[in-house]
Amino acid sequence: MGKLFGFLFNKKDKKLDTEEVKDKKKNLELAKKRIEEEIKDLVKEIQEKKKREREISEILSTIEKIANTQKKREKKKGIFSKLSSLKQGLSKTRKNFISKLDRIILGKKELDEDIIEQIEELLVASDVGVKTTFELIEKVEESISRGKLDDSSEVREIIREEMTAILNKNHTELMFDKKPFVILVIGVNGTGKTTTIGKLANKYRKSGKKVMVAAADTFRAAAIEQLEEWSKRADIEIIKQKHGADPSAVAYDAVNAAKARNIDILLIDTAGRLHTKINLMEELKKMVRVIKKVIPEAPHEVLLVLDANTGQNAVSQAKLFHEAINVTGIVLTKLDGTSKGGIVVGVSNEFNLPIRYVGVGEKIDDLKKFEPKKFIEALFN
Repeated sequence: MGKLFGFLFNKKDKKLDTEEVKDKKKNLELAKKRIEEEIKDLVKEIQEKKKREREISEILSTIEKIANTQKKREKKKGIFSKLSSLKQGLSKTRKNFISKLDRIILGKKELDEDIIEQIEELLVASDVGVKTTFELIEKVEESISRGKLDDSSEVREIIREEMTAILNKNHTELMFDKKPFVILVIGVNGTGKTTTIGKLANKYRKSGKKVMVAAADTFRAAAIEQLEEWSKRADIEIIKQKHGADPSAVAYDAVNAAKARNIDILLIDTAGRLHTKINLMEELKKMVRVIKKVIPEAPHEVLLVLDANTGQNAVSQAKLFHEAINVTGIVLTKLDGTSKGGIVVGVSNEFNLPIRYVGVGEKIDDLKKFEPKKFIEALFN
């Protein structure tokens, strides 16, 4: 009996063991399946991550390409921005002069006296000046006599080349080779003289120069306040005295201050009109003498500011100032407001002086350094 019970219990235990093994096997299979699924999920996640990384890499590469393209565009824009703004500023002159010149010459097979006369009248009307007009017409007639002109359309190129030659002949770079470099700015009231000083001060300061301005136009109402406002905008020093003070005294103080404060460039504003009892040119001569007492070789530059809108009147002003003081450079303002931009070529040729800057708008950056090639391109293209 005992053996029988033992056999039965052993059989039961074996059956329990078999079921336990089955359960363990089942659990192992389930665990294996879970692990396989987890591995699949992990592989999928890794693949998705790699895919995202590739996409991010592609996006970054695209951004870099766009940035490089933008840099190239900005570089080109930097090169041509001056030309485009100058071209816009000369639009009235281009419409008045170049368009009319084209209408006169294009389609004409021969250049007769009538066409030459029309071109001459157009040049004079565009304020190129009598002297410069005569020289340009002489070159055209010389080309005709030598048989160099196949048709009238080539006249445009001859005028372009001669204007370029005139401007290049007189063009020199303004070299700030002294310290302080003293610039005396002269011109009649209304030409934009004080505004030009403010714009120049801003331009020079941005280039890294230490700049000072002197308010020596003590006779014009609000001239001192106007220059003071410009000095604040440009964040530069100003030397001033009260309204009606002696202009030469202001200039004297300014030159001494510029030396003492290690200034790179000193811009001195001057009167454009004085009281009837005082001669403007004599006052300017006195100012130059006073400046030389402090710095014998100063002023290093005498800039004459002319309003391009005044045409031949600007030429008359240039003559008067040039005779009184040795003008060394010219600033032509308000070119954007005139259709007679030929004054640029005329005044440079008349006095054999370089055009230093031209104003083509009211914004602070619309005073452009004059470059003959860019000016001619903006005018003719």
